Amino acid sequence: MKLGEWALKALGIVLMLAAMAFAVSKAPDRPLDSLTPRWAPPPSDFLDVDGLQVHYRDQGPARDPLPLLLIHGTSASLHTWEGWVADLATTRRVISLDLPGFGLTGPNPDRDYSDARYVAFIRQFMSRLGLGRAILVGNSLGGEIAWQVALAAPEHVAGLVLIDAAGFNFQPEHIPLGFRIARMPVLREGMRWVLPRRAVEQSVQDVYGDPTRVSAALVDRYYELTLREGNRRALLDRVDQLAPGPVERLPELHLPTLILWGERDRLIPLRWGREFEHAIAGSQLVVFPGLGHVPHEEDPAATLAALRAWLPQVAH
Repeated sequence: MKLGEWALKALGIVLMLAAMAFAVSKAPDRPLDSLTPRWAPPPSDFLDVDGLQVHYRDQGPARDPLPLLLIHGTSASLHTWEGWVADLATTRRVISLDLPGFGLTGPNPDRDYSDARYVAFIRQFMSRLGLGRAILVGNSLGGEIAWQVALAAPEHVAGLVLIDAAGFNFQPEHIPLGFRIARMPVLREGMRWVLPRRAVEQSVQDVYGDPTRVSAALVDRYYELTLREGNRRALLDRVDQLAPGPVERLPELHLPTLILWGERDRLIPLRWGREFEHAIAGSQLVVFPGLGHVPHEEDPAATLAALRAWLPQVAH
């Protein structure tokens, strides 16, 4: 066989394999109503906030004077808190939600995913629920939103819990596969049409300290909610709008603050947890050996024990 013929044959095989891979991995957007039966059973509800139908859950004693508001991170959803809520809601009012661009809430029509927009959104959400004061709990992006809300509206925030929180201009030791693809100009647009389940599985494993804790059911959740109509486009928009927060203002925070951090977090390494501890006077840092970027999801019992020990410090 001549070299030219061999090259053409090889190219044909590559194109055939690529077509097969596309066919197997092709994952069109899913409409909201196809996802709600599985991912929004009671006590899930939807609330109109800033023109969005926000997926949220309000659980526990309604008369609790100081509820906890749980804010998830990038590409997650309110389901990340289920291990905590099942326990907390027996004695405390606990509110969780899907941020714009993620979970079942879906994308902002104007495609604005700046920190300022998220802070304004949380303040509107709290107002719609009539929350005068609350303890804000946030992981990663959610942590960054929480401390910026505390700066913007200190009268409404009684305490802060920052879990592997974002905000500093951090240097990751390792970036999850999905985030890496979202930063690649050639590949990122393909995310809107192709989503191999294995890529989602690897991304979740990347943020766990112990990848063996990642179950098939957990991957299903992340995979299906990523397919919610508009969420993949929103993730690309959010990546484009990433910017460090006003960390120089952290010393202005004077409220009870608990900082929880996974020792094996490779996305936002432990160094940055110590930076938060140093910047916020009186804050308490608890480090969890063996856990990664989402320690509350990876080991709810251990992280919840630390939260419960700290909660009495927050005045009603």
